[in-house]
Amino acid sequence: MLKRIFILGTALFCSAAIAQERPIFDAHIHYSHDAVELVPPEQVAKILRDAGVRKALVSSSDDNGTQLLLAAAPDIVVPALRPYRRRGEINTWMHDETVIDYLEGNLAKNDYEAIGEFHAYGDDIKTPVIQRMIALAKERNLILHHHGDREAVDLIFETWPEARVLWAHSGFDDPASVSDALNTYPRLWADLAFRSDMVSRGRLDPDWKAAFEAHPERFMVGTDTFAPERWYYVGPHADFSREWLDLLPDRIADNIAYANAERLLESE
Repeated sequence: MLKRIFILGTALFCSAAIAQERPIFDAHIHYSHDAVELVPPEQVAKILRDAGVRKALVSSSDDNGTQLLLAAAPDIVVPALRPYRRRGEINTWMHDETVIDYLEGNLAKNDYEAIGEFHAYGDDIKTPVIQRMIALAKERNLILHHHGDREAVDLIFETWPEARVLWAHSGFDDPASVSDALNTYPRLWADLAFRSDMVSRGRLDPDWKAAFEAHPERFMVGTDTFAPERWYYVGPHADFSREWLDLLPDRIADNIAYANAERLLESE
């Protein structure tokens, strides 16, 4: 009897611990054609649930992966439309006018919350393909999930001042530069996907800490499952995110973990 009580008590403790874990809104997930072939959507959905990922902004090359995962986990997936039909188009897509047909066709038949993640640097934003893509996002009030430099961010807002832009990887820029961009553009948010420089040896980087305190409602976490093998990192990355977020005040930690992404979706 004592053994049964101990086992029951342990199970209840574990359940309570899991329930108390900080939920995650992963703002940078891909489920592209090569991942679909290796990791079935039901397994992907289980990976997300087991990691405590409550919501995920999902895009894929091509869009089939996003739609498959949306069908498998409609309570988790927030769909985004990438302009890529296959991996490997990140340097050429902005010069390929057939991309517009691809975007328009998918936007006509499916619902999305964002366009991206798309790669564009500097004057790439001025190309007719990207200008049309921004116009399509404006017509539907979609978030632009942008991977690129500050110059491209400036040109996106020059094209569409009221855009909601999620800056992938925080531009791989330093915290002070990211803060400057966030100061400049109230409708710019930054994900922290594929970054670990926020923390070192269990201590929060002071420059990042200052950026989070200055802009507590503008950052969010992300894994970036850019290749199939990255799917096996979703759980460990969620744990890593919770560990460093615990070094921040609860309000800021909750914002970065999930609340900022939720508010971004709700904003107009």
